[in-house]
Amino acid sequence: MLHDVTDATRRFIGLLDADQREHAMRSVTDDDLRHRWGYAPGIRPGLVLGDLRRDQRKAVHGMLATVLSPHTYTQAAAVMALEDVLDHREGGHRDRHSGDYWTILFGTPDGDEPWGWRIEGHHLSVNVLVADGRVSATPFFLGANPARVTYRGRVVGQPLLFEEELARELLDRMDPTARRLAVVSDLTPHDIRSSDSPRVNPSEPVGVTPAQLSKPAGQLLLDIVRFYLDRLRHELADEEFTRIDQERLHFSWEGSLRRGEGHYYRVQGPELLIEYDNTFNEANHIHTVWRRHSGDFGDDLLAAHRDASRHTVALGAAQDG
Repeated sequence: MLHDVTDATRRFIGLLDADQREHAMRSVTDDDLRHRWGYAPGIRPGLVLGDLRRDQRKAVHGMLATVLSPHTYTQAAAVMALEDVLDHREGGHRDRHSGDYWTILFGTPDGDEPWGWRIEGHHLSVNVLVADGRVSATPFFLGANPARVTYRGRVVGQPLLFEEELARELLDRMDPTARRLAVVSDLTPHDIRSSDSPRVNPSEPVGVTPAQLSKPAGQLLLDIVRFYLDRLRHELADEEFTRIDQERLHFSWEGSLRRGEGHYYRVQGPELLIEYDNTFNEANHIHTVWRRHSGDFGDDLLAAHRDASRHTVALGAAQDG
């Protein structure tokens, strides 16, 4: 799997001319830029898809497809395509386009130093870092506007369908006591609470825990977590899932329980944050994110790599002495 990610990144770099490389490539040590992510529309550093040749655009999609699971790559492609749908709905006033997604590279996949990339635009942010043979891919944001397109009451397109349906199924499986613990407010936050902050500031967990759920409901809570982790290819998702402290998860819901009305939920654990928000545009505009408290942007992998490098240097100096 790592071989695929590396090869896809090398292929993209190999297709760039000197000027494009200058715009696309930054140092992996530029922590300020690596942490400066977002999901609102707007110009980003790096190369924009709309300005690339066809083979270069395909190479960017190839990079995404090596990290994402097939179903999530499908979601990501749909999210990008929705920019044209949204632009048409708005009458073109904000000049949106499905080519408005940027790629930036941090380091190169040559040698032993860490490297990574970000592919990002409105409602999409995938942040990848590779160090010492391990891959990190959070923050991972997917949104959709419109979240659902219908024809005579039937859904034509809904790329983030299961993000909502699994949570509603969990609420349905709860007994009344558990549901009272899970629904912590009748009001919704304005957006996902973590926003596009460079760091997650863990709040006091609220809601219901696995110990307070029936066995079927507790299993469904784990299924929701697994669903978000399965945005990645199964090798990466499996590794991430082993890190989850399942007994310390909390699920909370805010807002209305009625379909078509604003709602929000969060799954929180010691090293896990999942947020879902659907409050804008009459509850037809979804934001979702998966984050890791100490591991976003691969910071945990970078710290381990730097510690190992310092240890190696110190050991070499001691042996020379």
